[in-house]
Amino acid sequence: MKVLVVNCGSSSLKYQLLDMVDESIIAKGICERIGIDDSFIKHTTEGSEAVKVMCDFPDHEMALQKMVEMLTTGDTKCVGSIEDIGAVGHRVVHGGEKFNESVLIDESVIHAIEICSELAPLHNPANLLGISACKRLMPKVPMIAVFDTAFHQTMEPKAFMYAIPKHFYEKYGVRKYGFHGTSHNYVSQRAAKMLGKPIEETKIIVCHLGNGASVCAVKGGKSIDTSMGMTPLQGLIMGTRSGDIDPAIIPYLMDKEGISAHDMDEILNKKSGALALSEIGSDFREIENGVKNGNPVCRMTMDAFQHRLTFYIGGYIALLGGVDAICFAGGLGENNTEMRSEMADLLQGLGVELDPEKNKSRGVEMELTKPESKIKMFLIPTNEELMIAEDCIKILE
Repeated sequence: MKVLVVNCGSSSLKYQLLDMVDESIIAKGICERIGIDDSFIKHTTEGSEAVKVMCDFPDHEMALQKMVEMLTTGDTKCVGSIEDIGAVGHRVVHGGEKFNESVLIDESVIHAIEICSELAPLHNPANLLGISACKRLMPKVPMIAVFDTAFHQTMEPKAFMYAIPKHFYEKYGVRKYGFHGTSHNYVSQRAAKMLGKPIEETKIIVCHLGNGASVCAVKGGKSIDTSMGMTPLQGLIMGTRSGDIDPAIIPYLMDKEGISAHDMDEILNKKSGALALSEIGSDFREIENGVKNGNPVCRMTMDAFQHRLTFYIGGYIALLGGVDAICFAGGLGENNTEMRSEMADLLQGLGVELDPEKNKSRGVEMELTKPESKIKMFLIPTNEELMIAEDCIKILE
């Protein structure tokens, strides 16, 4: 079966078409600047060079129409018609407490996603736009929703409840939900196979590190805690997100600066994190270059990021009662060899012994530690698209 995976952002649309017979990628691409001037599609058919086409995308439906055109016609044609696609898997950011697994989309699911939009106002509405457009363009194709939050629904109240008046949870759903669940699920499954153990017998920490970053403690294949909270703002220092701060800072600055709640949210989500600490940019590649060039502010920024990461890893080892493997995924985790080396140094007292030669690897699945290392360190490139496609197959079967 061929499965199309769709990931809609507010002004972008990523897609990937997979042949699930051998789990190969048939084609992939991205539509950018939807609803903005100079919009375009960048499309790659497996075995061919990427093709970039400037297009007018006033909305997501027009972007999806162009995607279908690229898949079914011209030099980029890779399927006979849209009917050759057996299912569409939609990444949905927030499923609240309603969804603990992927589901076939019907009107009740759409309504539930709409309700959860209050918890993810930047993401769920865009996800719904993609679902609605796909249903109009491919009315006979089954649609499946795969939720970023679903994997973390195995957390117990002691992990997800905030110590604030309970009626805020009961009225508004204020609790920890966690994100990057599809990635944490995929990476922990791959780690179990690399360990050669049934996943039910494993204790794994997954570090999904990129512009958005989170850590997850996975015991027996189930999430028991994760660093992101009700929103993706909690936890690690990220590209433009502050991560954990003293909550009292928020009303203090709002009073001192006369800042509105909206503006404060903008500061914490888009003007903080590595961008604020380094005053160079939010891209960790820029910060890595600054470190190599001896920039002390970049050095401090990376130290602060690693300090927070070490804090979470250490805490999760305690919660898990030990750990078999610490996994690095995401753009930063997969490609920043120096960061991984420094993290291994910070964790050396716990029994991590890095193999410097293996650690030179970028973007390939690899054990990074020496055979005698008490704790394994793995590089596992995440594959959320494959995980979403696999969920589609399971549901349809």
